[in-house]
Amino acid sequence: MIDQERDERAPLGPGVPAETVLAELRRLRKLDRPTHGGRLFAYVYDPAVPGLDELAVAAHAASAHVNGLDPTAFPSLLAMENALVGAAARLLGGGPGSAAPDVVGSVTSGGTESLILAVKAARDAHPEIAAPRIVVPASAHAAFAKAAHYLRVALDPVPVSAETLRPAVADIAAAIRPETVLVVCSAPSYAHGVVDPVAEIAAVAAAAGVRCHVDACFGGWTLPWLRRLGAPVPPFDFAVPGVTSISVDLHKYAYAPKGVSVLLHRDAALRAPQYFAFADWPGYTMINPVIASTRSGGPIAAAYATLRHLGDDGYLRLAALTRDAVAGLADAVRGVDGLRLMAEPESTVVCFTSTDPELDLFVLVDELAERGWHTQPQLSYADLPASVHLTVTASVAPRVAEFGPDLLVAVAAGRAAGPVRLPDELRALATTLTPEALTPDLVAGLAAGLGLGAGADGENPAPAAGGPLPERMALVNALLDAAPPALRERLLVEFVGLLQRPTW
Repeated sequence: MIDQERDERAPLGPGVPAETVLAELRRLRKLDRPTHGGRLFAYVYDPAVPGLDELAVAAHAASAHVNGLDPTAFPSLLAMENALVGAAARLLGGGPGSAAPDVVGSVTSGGTESLILAVKAARDAHPEIAAPRIVVPASAHAAFAKAAHYLRVALDPVPVSAETLRPAVADIAAAIRPETVLVVCSAPSYAHGVVDPVAEIAAVAAAAGVRCHVDACFGGWTLPWLRRLGAPVPPFDFAVPGVTSISVDLHKYAYAPKGVSVLLHRDAALRAPQYFAFADWPGYTMINPVIASTRSGGPIAAAYATLRHLGDDGYLRLAALTRDAVAGLADAVRGVDGLRLMAEPESTVVCFTSTDPELDLFVLVDELAERGWHTQPQLSYADLPASVHLTVTASVAPRVAEFGPDLLVAVAAGRAAGPVRLPDELRALATTLTPEALTPDLVAGLAAGLGLGAGADGENPAPAAGGPLPERMALVNALLDAAPPALRERLLVEFVGLLQRPTW
């Protein structure tokens, strides 16, 4: 625990020795999920390459205090950014001798920033459109909804097939309006790991004179290597006519530390509206290619070091390990009665659901967690059932043989426990309550009933260091799954708000 005793006249308390601070950090880190070892199937990307962490940390430290605000002051950072953009462009069908020789790009802090900037560039390219809109598959990353919200752009979601988990091209075409400034597709989608029909979507976007962005943030870095290994990866990059921009995260399958992403545009004219410049004040003229002004050079240097060290042969080897791990995990799922793959794996994702009414997926997730496997539950949506998502990395490969037997045991335990039974009053609230009707007392009562650590009056949240969440989350997930999306959003905002309280 952090020492919470404070002198009211000294808000930060007295200074403490460095080793004491590091010991506090080590104690706090013990509360976290394991970031290495191949048992966490979300949030982190571990290649299990000896020495890579140490290299990245050293590179980060060497440039941590370099500021990306002014590339003329710190040309080292400009050189590294340009190298990262060039590497991503070559990998994704751009560069000299390609169909897109004039690709340019920017390094951002992550996929969400890349997507927000892709939407901004499309919006600002059409100042004559008073109410711009973007067309996205329902399976597109939620960051597009965030971009639309922040930038006051209307979002036009297109349903995806329950069988293919992809949008119909005809539906995308029908959704395009005169106000549409951007059409989006995923390569692959996060939830299910499938690649949208990029070539066909880009064609209908081009025919309408609209930009087409390919969101390859999640697994797009790996797709070219999988293709080289013989996987039937469909066209998705700048080799496809009509693709105007692509985003790809380096802190995912390029295995760089967080947070680094690259946003690419087919040419400089397409990128130009992405910039923000302002000179009408007495300070320096601000010119930003990305959302942030001050940017630490640490993450960029760490990404540069990672890419240089691994190289083509390293990424090809890691893609092969990941491919084999995906195949092994998918076989384990196929071998369990009552489980069904949502899609045949074609990238770095294994996603499955339950076909047995007595096997509650949320209970199964808890049972797997008790056995050291940390998976990601996905709630039901429209006609898509709840599912379990596994983001598979190279570090999973040595663990695959352990997963199958543990999955069988966890399924048996889940069946024995039976499905979560929401109390009648909770189910009634989830199905009838409107977001506007939530009061602080009602939220606090719900949270306490779910074991989220707040008392009925909402004034006694559990300590910040590990106490707020129950060990088993099936009841929480069942409540959220029963609620419509708007209520889910509001409940989660309120629940997370209860967890994020100051440490006094």
